[in-house]
Amino acid sequence: MIKLLALLQAAIVFGTVILYGSMGEILTEKSGNLNLGVPGIMYLGGIAGLAGAFAYQNSAANPTGSAAFLIALACALGASVLGGLIYCFLTVTLRANQNVTGLTLTIFGTGLANLYGGAMNKMAGGVGQISVATASDAFRATIAPFRGLPLLNGLGCLVYIAIVIAIIMSWFLSRTRKGLNLRAVGESPATADAAGINVTKYKYKATCIGCAVSGLGGLYYVMDYIKGTWANDGGIGSLGWLAVALVIFARWKPLHAIWGSYLFGILFWLYYYLPDLFHMQLTRSSQELWKMLPYAVTIVVLVAASMKHKRENQPPESLGLAYFREER
Repeated sequence: MIKLLALLQAAIVFGTVILYGSMGEILTEKSGNLNLGVPGIMYLGGIAGLAGAFAYQNSAANPTGSAAFLIALACALGASVLGGLIYCFLTVTLRANQNVTGLTLTIFGTGLANLYGGAMNKMAGGVGQISVATASDAFRATIAPFRGLPLLNGLGCLVYIAIVIAIIMSWFLSRTRKGLNLRAVGESPATADAAGINVTKYKYKATCIGCAVSGLGGLYYVMDYIKGTWANDGGIGSLGWLAVALVIFARWKPLHAIWGSYLFGILFWLYYYLPDLFHMQLTRSSQELWKMLPYAVTIVVLVAASMKHKRENQPPESLGLAYFREER
């Protein structure tokens, strides 16, 4: 029972990273923008939050957890929104190809993050020497009502914030006028424009807010998942691509992304807990095969999703297409 709870908790922590990335991309894609720069945005959010906390903790005489938390959060959100603005300017204003722009943003975010991560490692005394324990402890602190409870003890506040965001996003997209306007922009920007909806404004806002949400995934990875340091191992990038796949797995529904992300987390950590749960002995090579499971399931899901032709399971009709107003 203890090992099962440990597996579920590890799955929740893992799943929260990709849940943030997928929710941000769902909101972005509802506007018709296909942002393949999610991994890059997550990198920007992670490194900006870490840099902000690192600078604060090394300059303040008595750093506090609440201040470190807010500074890291503000830096992560600011960097992520800036990435969203760059994407929008290129794809909405200049009408650049969305696929190329997104991939370029991923390369840019990855390179910039690893550049600054390496610089901070050097300042801290070597690889793996960065420590923002004050900020990390604040992010990882268990909310008071959940302390001591099975499964929930040890989960930081960003786990619950992710669930709240998913619920609010689902309500916004299905129950509010602005949410319906956003979906109209994603389905047919020309029709929405003719109805008096400002297509450019909706695309900019949805993409920038979506990038802010995705950036929180990178921040959570750095502050909670790897406990306040920097690892140049491509971890954020791989989880970012899983987040993009989860958008399709969840059929562009934020609530489906919650259980989908936790399912991916269970599949990822299953290899580690299998020996104790099922009394199995895994060799090193078989462990690597089990680690492939979430990615293999992703491929199967993508193939299965492409074979379903129900309208509610399809992406927005104008997804990935630039809107030229004169073509109405």
